[in-house]
Amino acid sequence: MSAVHESIGGRLRAFIEAQPVFFVATAPSSGGHVNVSPKGVAGTFVVVDERTVAYLDITASGAETIAHLRENGRITVMFCSFERSPNVVRLHGTGRVVSLYDPGYETWAARFTETRGARAVVVVDVERVSDSCGYGVPLLEYAGERDLLPGHMERKGTEGLLDYRRAKNRSSIDGLPAFDDDPLPGAGTSGS
Repeated sequence: MSAVHESIGGRLRAFIEAQPVFFVATAPSSGGHVNVSPKGVAGTFVVVDERTVAYLDITASGAETIAHLRENGRITVMFCSFERSPNVVRLHGTGRVVSLYDPGYETWAARFTETRGARAVVVVDVERVSDSCGYGVPLLEYAGERDLLPGHMERKGTEGLLDYRRAKNRSSIDGLPAFDDDPLPGAGTSGS
């Protein structure tokens, strides 16, 4: 029922690109909390090539994925079919964070059609591609985009986003450094 594949190609790529939601799992190196984040803002995920995927990381109330990737790089991205034909695809790999302050950020961000509220791009070098039956996943109907998060973050404005990230994204729930790239007030404009 399950299979390991050489790369993301053909049928698997088409399946991944058709899914409106995916899940990202990361964990600290020892102890702490495992994190699973749902993602699904349209225009924020791309298959770069047969061994690389990337998604735009929009400012939100936490930064667990960033903290874990900066600590150890381990990541799994999972796609599930909620439609008639069941399938689950998992991409295991090593992730890296390209902060909006990093050289190369603009090049990565240009791959996405939605960038409002972005704080980074997460790039995953895929080491293992697998799929399984998905027989236990329920049938659900896609009703459409919520279009809440990007607009909410955009309305905060530049200074509001900086204040929000400084208050909510500098460390993980386990105390690991997370998105601490924003300069502190009076510290200039370069990230850490």
